[in-house]
Amino acid sequence: MELPNRLVMSPMTRNRAGDGGVPTALNAEYYAQRASAGLIITEGNQPSVVSQGYLATPGLHSAEQVAGWKVVTDAVHAEGGRIFAQIMHSGRIGHPEISGHNPKAPSPVQADGTTYTPEGPKDHPVPDELTVEEIAGTVADFATAARNAIAAGFDGVELHGANGYLLQQFLSDNANLRTDSYGGSVDNRIRFVVEVVQAVVDAVGAERTGLRLSPGNTYNGLVESDPAGVYVPLVRALEPLGLAYLHLNVAATEPALVDELRAIWSGPLLVNQAATGALADLESAEAWLERGADAVVYGRAFLANPDLVERLRTGTELNDADGATFYGGTHVGYTDYPKAA
Repeated sequence: MELPNRLVMSPMTRNRAGDGGVPTALNAEYYAQRASAGLIITEGNQPSVVSQGYLATPGLHSAEQVAGWKVVTDAVHAEGGRIFAQIMHSGRIGHPEISGHNPKAPSPVQADGTTYTPEGPKDHPVPDELTVEEIAGTVADFATAARNAIAAGFDGVELHGANGYLLQQFLSDNANLRTDSYGGSVDNRIRFVVEVVQAVVDAVGAERTGLRLSPGNTYNGLVESDPAGVYVPLVRALEPLGLAYLHLNVAATEPALVDELRAIWSGPLLVNQAATGALADLESAEAWLERGADAVVYGRAFLANPDLVERLRTGTELNDADGATFYGGTHVGYTDYPKAA
């Protein structure tokens, strides 16, 4: 897929889905406002009921959710945009008061910190260890969600293998203590990610499948003692599949590892540089493009500036993002950020 520009809107949880994880007209307005991005990647969608980790997040496992997302994709396409759905299983991050189920994870290792439930912040519970049969079912859930995304009109899907959620939990030292074929050696720890990617490729095609990774990221309490030792073999295993892109969150990644992964990966590379705290500006974006990225990914800059592409093109001052309205709420801090005059 050819993009009109190299500025990509990052997936961002906004906690504004309707009942049952069904997208609403407000969500359609939000994404359509930002259709000038080279590509929009949506917030994470749970592929099953048990995989939901946060309140008011959307899904891709019911007919109602598919219908809701079709309204969103139609709105984005009407504005000339391109949009991928991110599929995200939160793994050990979550709570029974959110999903109605105890979280499932590689091993029964409790995550640090709390999550926000309908009754307020509560500690993450000790998750249930996925059985081998449940792992196979989870792989199938990702494939089904991907097919649902295409039925909903998305141009493709991104698999969330970053930020401490299920796929990265299988890769980590401290969340994956398994002794079977999904734990222990590097080949075993990358197995689940490879199986999920392959299943989604088989379901919707490699050209419609992207993957997000965050090598070395300790978000949600993960430990990765040797990122290069895990991510180099993982990217080598995925390289022959010919995916639409690899999306790297480089906030905690050593520059040498980014360069090594770029050397292995012959396909399009998206770099999320905003996670490092870098401002959205053409100079920093062009520096990443010169270093080997094919596109740069911005989150809060797109959140606060629906016309970010034009603002950067013309050097127009950017709106500041209001952190108090990031998660949950109404149109305030969601669809009311002004475009430049």
